[in-house]
Amino acid sequence: MVSYDVVVAGGGHNGLVAAAYLAGAGRRVLVLERFDHVGGLAVSARPFPGVDVRLSRYSYLVSLLPSRIVRDLGLDLELRRRRYASYTPKGNTGLLVDNEDEARTAASFRAVTGGEADHKAWRDFYGMTARVARALAPTLLEPLRAPTEIERLVGAEAWRDLFQRPIGQTVAERFGDDTVRGVVLTDALIGTFADTDTDLPANRCFLYHVIGDGTGEWNVPVGGMGAVSGALEAAARRAGAEIRTGAEIVGISPSGEVAFVDEAGEHAVNGRHVLVNLPPTVLDRVLDRVLGSPATVPEGAQLKVNMVLSRLPRLKDASVDPSAAFSGTFHINEGREQLARAYAQAAAGRIPDVPPAEVYCHSLTDPSIIGPDLRGRAETMTLFGLHMPARLFRTNRDKAREDALRATFASINSVLAEPIEDCLLQAPDGTPCVEVKTPVDLETEAGLPGGHIFHTDLSWPYAAGGGWGVETEHERILMCGAGARRGGGVSGIGGHNAAMALLT
Repeated sequence: MVSYDVVVAGGGHNGLVAAAYLAGAGRRVLVLERFDHVGGLAVSARPFPGVDVRLSRYSYLVSLLPSRIVRDLGLDLELRRRRYASYTPKGNTGLLVDNEDEARTAASFRAVTGGEADHKAWRDFYGMTARVARALAPTLLEPLRAPTEIERLVGAEAWRDLFQRPIGQTVAERFGDDTVRGVVLTDALIGTFADTDTDLPANRCFLYHVIGDGTGEWNVPVGGMGAVSGALEAAARRAGAEIRTGAEIVGISPSGEVAFVDEAGEHAVNGRHVLVNLPPTVLDRVLDRVLGSPATVPEGAQLKVNMVLSRLPRLKDASVDPSAAFSGTFHINEGREQLARAYAQAAAGRIPDVPPAEVYCHSLTDPSIIGPDLRGRAETMTLFGLHMPARLFRTNRDKAREDALRATFASINSVLAEPIEDCLLQAPDGTPCVEVKTPVDLETEAGLPGGHIFHTDLSWPYAAGGGWGVETEHERILMCGAGARRGGGVSGIGGHNAAMALLT
């Protein structure tokens, strides 16, 4: 049996990060990936036949990837800042947050809220989150600190308002306008099905969305998400890692033996250590452990819709250029009360009547993802729908997907000056360029239990017991993916920390 210092089970972006660090340190590393490509969900694709557009099919923006990892691995990667943070329609006006024009942002707050109070509260609140981001982000690449250390690091106010009490209560206390409250709360719900007034998992989701790389900014990867994985693959190969695609893991033993199947049959290799870039419930299966009850299986809660447009839709607010509104995050029916109503309906097993969602157009910041023949005649649009848990799609899957898309299009149309359907590009075969992915689709196509994009519920970025947050009950097996503590999102943090657990 062939032996390696490290076998990495799963070639997603975290597995590639771990492989690059470890191979660069002289370890003999094998990466096994079941798909015919690496990158996991951080990939680009051309989903519409005859349409030369490379969409970031699943994940689509980069915030949590530390610049330190980019420097350490010498990644050939460009991340572009978005000038406009967000635009939120409200009636015939809207809230535009312009990162480069504070006066314009202030005027937009006055138009939407009727006063100055919420803009001041916005500056104060995000001043606090910026301080937390600067303090907390470096700790994500270190051994876990104790809760008391983190409390001292971020300060009493932030500890209370972001860590100790539900984020919905904090937001309700600080902001008066329902629209503004909703804009803040969406960061607590991306990929997380929770009631922000009662559920602390929403706080953990919020933290990961505002602390990325010490700035919390969500940047556009030039070339799409596939460029991120491509740069990581190149770094891993350059360091000397061996990467085998088309190799599906079917067994892992505590002793380090890894069994996998490819087109030639079943094989086994041995690793002094095995780094697992798989969801925890998948690790349970390949370790041949008994899975938990259905209630403990993670559940994703998002609807992803990829589109190519022939033009940007017109807005009800004529004072805002659509290219500004759609280059940042465009919020759709995400007021505080709208979010609460949609959550209650989804929790009761219904597709929300007015699904909250948000969109942005990658091509407005990075037109390179559009082929030369279409450039200037097409734009991409990515929609992320909230409160769409997997339970809604377990029965009559195709009809449920169609119903969810219909309700979501009606939701976005309610805040536009024209139907989004009128703006869709037609593929050469006459079909509109729309692709829909539910949590159940992600479970089926990508192997994510429950379609959970973070593999499991996000954890606090600290722990009383120390360690790197990657340890399992088996000494030779470490988690290195999104399921590790401080994993989740396109960050590479899980991969880095698993590598450091072996190298330090």
